[in-house]
Amino acid sequence: MALYRRVSGSVALITLQNPPVNALSAAVRQGIVDTVQRALSDPEVKSVVVCGQNGKFCGGADIKEFGGPMSGPPLVPMIHTLESGHKPVVAAIEGIAFGGGLELALGCHYRIAHSKARLGLPEVTLGLLPAAGGTQRLPRLIGVPAALDLITTGRHVTATEALKLGIVDQVTDHNTVEVAVKFAQSVAGQSVEAHRLSTRPCPSPPDLDALFEGAMQKVRQSARGAIAPVACVQAVRAAATLPYPQGMERERELMATLFSSGQARALQYCFFAQRAVGKWSLPSGARWDMSEARPVRKAAVIGLGTMGRGITVALAQTGVSVVAVETQERQLAEAKQAVSGMLERGAQRRGAAPPPGLVHYSSNLQAAAEADLVIEAVFEDMALKENVFQQLSAVCKPGTLLCTNTSGLDVDRLASHTRNPQLVVGMHFFAPAHVMKLLEVVCGPRSSPEAVATAMHLGKKMGKVSVAVGNCPGFVGNRMLKPYLEQASFLLEEGATPELVDQALEEFGMAMGLFRMSDLSGLDVGWRVRKEAGQTGPNVPPGQPERMRQGRRYSPLADFICERGRFGQKTGRGWYQYDKPGARVARSDPWLHSFLEEYRAQRGLVARRIDHQEVLERCFYALINEGFRILDEGVAAGPEDIDAIYVFGYGWPRHRGGPMFYAGMVGLAVVLERLEHYHQAHPDVPYLEPCSLLRKLVAAGSPPIQKWREVIKRLRSQL
Repeated sequence: MALYRRVSGSVALITLQNPPVNALSAAVRQGIVDTVQRALSDPEVKSVVVCGQNGKFCGGADIKEFGGPMSGPPLVPMIHTLESGHKPVVAAIEGIAFGGGLELALGCHYRIAHSKARLGLPEVTLGLLPAAGGTQRLPRLIGVPAALDLITTGRHVTATEALKLGIVDQVTDHNTVEVAVKFAQSVAGQSVEAHRLSTRPCPSPPDLDALFEGAMQKVRQSARGAIAPVACVQAVRAAATLPYPQGMERERELMATLFSSGQARALQYCFFAQRAVGKWSLPSGARWDMSEARPVRKAAVIGLGTMGRGITVALAQTGVSVVAVETQERQLAEAKQAVSGMLERGAQRRGAAPPPGLVHYSSNLQAAAEADLVIEAVFEDMALKENVFQQLSAVCKPGTLLCTNTSGLDVDRLASHTRNPQLVVGMHFFAPAHVMKLLEVVCGPRSSPEAVATAMHLGKKMGKVSVAVGNCPGFVGNRMLKPYLEQASFLLEEGATPELVDQALEEFGMAMGLFRMSDLSGLDVGWRVRKEAGQTGPNVPPGQPERMRQGRRYSPLADFICERGRFGQKTGRGWYQYDKPGARVARSDPWLHSFLEEYRAQRGLVARRIDHQEVLERCFYALINEGFRILDEGVAAGPEDIDAIYVFGYGWPRHRGGPMFYAGMVGLAVVLERLEHYHQAHPDVPYLEPCSLLRKLVAAGSPPIQKWREVIKRLRSQL
């Protein structure tokens, strides 16, 4: 709804009321229509101010209305009525003006923003475009290049940047509504014709075709197959080349196509999935947000390699005091320099000063004694971590939470080396830890609700998407990654090349092909883990062929590559070759192709033609099948948790929703049939056998993903 009252005698103040962000629900839109009509027809009213209650202007459309038929007044004619009126209308922007909220402000004749307000058109992140005139009015206001940047990326701008761009007329540190009312009084009676954006010509640079060609090339490269950014460019082009009415019609047509697309459904699912995992529901069904998180004023990070440095920066940027401990003096000196540089660069990006004096360094574990929470980030070696946890348990005060940044080791085993195993949880960050959004919070069987709640809350404070997962080898993300990686190696044995596999995955929309990703991460990391697990070289059981381990197919390809000192980018050679160690550009390597031919010939393997479809099915369906096993075992609370992990931690394209959502889009029956086909063709790969939960979901009629939790719960209760 919208509240109407007259202030200062001649100013109509219209206040949007729909907590928490005053979204433009049907009731709010109806309220705006009614109050604007009242203001325009009241002879005592000379000007109008539109604001939002509780310090927030408007968060845009009500996304909950997207699922069904729209009711209430449409947004486009509502904004047009506001703009076409003869009385000046001023938007008083506090807090946020996003999406439809900014479009509403663009329909006003003047815009005044508080200095702490943020503005943006984020529709593209939901697979849509700003379809209430945003793609037509914004270019007319700030020019085509700036409008393209904001609309195709969905990024938010500060009030200061908005003023510089020309989106707002004034920025204030004072009460925005009061400033806007005074401004409205000062322009009362003046013509608003020049301030109607729909009647302005769109400023067109002389090289318009080249500009749009470059913009289209840029979004196609960064969008990884997403169609919304491309539609945004087309809509802005309409603003630059067509009269306003035809431009609006083009905007409407493009929006209609996007609105009904599978990509929009996937992106909106991602939006709600991120909220769902934030509710901290655990695989067991327990709700840890019912427990109060402890305050973390002082933290310690043990081990200052790549991960430890990133975690230190992430904590300091949150305002937490950090003791960074590294026992190797040389590594400690390098870490000091690296952390300082990362904090400075981060501060420059945010336009703020780096946090002063929050990071303290030590080479002695005793420095962690007074920390409220400790994050161990030493090398991924169980014996080393056990030793660190024993020492921490002796050094730290009794109530200190002890967290491990392991990517797959047994959290409960580490907890058993402490005095208070209930205070031990996993905090699995993703590199680079100060940048990547994902945090897997691993709950051991003895982890207390309070410990989990504290880790989850700290992750949220650091700006992470925190997902609670159960304790098993690899947890959720890395456990699912294992069959995905293995299938890619098997495809090389059968005739594929790293280039073919990576091209198929990248065309699908993955941020990086699997072999390019392996080269970036370092092949030696996985090799070390396999050696420790007795899965390489001389540990092959007597009488078993080299390509079998524990009765199942195994590819030693990655081991052989590592044995030749090819660890990826760090050595300048891996699955690809690089101009020099540390270089980023992957080039096809003739040596590797010859090596693959020799490898197959020595083992009697006949190369065959493998197409992109087989690459996608073998890699993704194996990964998805493991996801169903994880759900079946209760290691993840629901499919949204798995999808959030893959979107925010593993480069899965948002416009495809996540692996479990993708399975639903393809059709669970299709996934089941293809898995049965591949398991029949490769009976020595047991994880290709379809999971019983997948079979049960198909038997239950393949319900939509939002219903899977109910089905899983019902199946468990039947057991």
